[in-house]
Amino acid sequence: MRIVADCRYVRVGRHDGISRFTAGVVGALAETHDVTLLVNDPRQLEKLPDRPHVVISSPTSPLEPLVALQVNRLRPDVVWSPMQTMGSFGRRYPLVLTLHDLIYYTNRTPPPEFALPIRLLWRLYHLAWWPQRLLLDRADAVVTVSRTTRDEMRRHRLTRRPVTVVGNATDPVAPSAPRTAPERRDLVYMGSFMPYKNVSALVRALPLLDGYRLHLMSRVSERERASLSALAPRDALVFHDGVGDDEYHDVLRRATAVVTASRAEGFGIPIVEGMALGTPAVVSDIPIFREIGGEAALYFDPESPASIAAAVRRLESEWASRSRASVEQASRFDWDASAAALAAVLASVASTGAAEPTA
Repeated sequence: MRIVADCRYVRVGRHDGISRFTAGVVGALAETHDVTLLVNDPRQLEKLPDRPHVVISSPTSPLEPLVALQVNRLRPDVVWSPMQTMGSFGRRYPLVLTLHDLIYYTNRTPPPEFALPIRLLWRLYHLAWWPQRLLLDRADAVVTVSRTTRDEMRRHRLTRRPVTVVGNATDPVAPSAPRTAPERRDLVYMGSFMPYKNVSALVRALPLLDGYRLHLMSRVSERERASLSALAPRDALVFHDGVGDDEYHDVLRRATAVVTASRAEGFGIPIVEGMALGTPAVVSDIPIFREIGGEAALYFDPESPASIAAAVRRLESEWASRSRASVEQASRFDWDASAAALAAVLASVASTGAAEPTA
């Protein structure tokens, strides 16, 4: 089975969520299958396995609706994309697409790094369900990264195609010696500062957590920095403004908890990253975090700073047991298992023969 994997969403520089998902799944898949990589920038290959590759147009190019005409020449048995937006007009191969979450139907602020025309189209796209249905139904099968998102897709009847969970995971880390207590009264947040992330709720909890500091690991605008600083006690916020993996893991290993007050997520990689290092998670009580954190995490009402503070205080008396449980919980998320689940879907779709060309 010759698999063509769409790797054009792999970032040059530090991964985002979709970039890490792509690299993780494709890296494991390539260990056992014949995989050809689609990229639009040769620098993307630095994060991908050493496999044959083809350079094609960018996924944000005006050519994207007709990208299948470029892919047809490769004569793949099946094509997989980590996004649902890969063009499919004129395709002559089976196609599996991925939908990560439905966040932007209720939180329509687009990612700020997008150009203005794309941000406008983004908002229009998420005003109704039918554009999503149209894209997904043009595939032969659909995958998503969590049971929570799969269930939401079913509830909204987003596709007639079969939906399979191909779980997200984290890159392997060097195992840490078991810890009985945290080194520091530090809380760690890794993620963007978009409104639905609700970072201000974490900051508003700090006056109730004397002696704790909140580490904000991602790049932040000066305006957001000033807004958050105005809510926090003096010296309670530590702005890292973007970090490499080594610094990030070092902060996590010393911290009391990894935290997020997000109101919605498709998965939650930072939670698993923290738990894998034995740092418990204290997070919003929403379905996706219950799925990821299981019995290891502690949960709070994301609209209540008092609830956030109470969860952190509770962790103080349960830290050692929560740390052990966190490592066990994180081990359930594994790229090899994810690749095996995806491979089964791809084999099933490929076995039906080439899909009929779509108009």
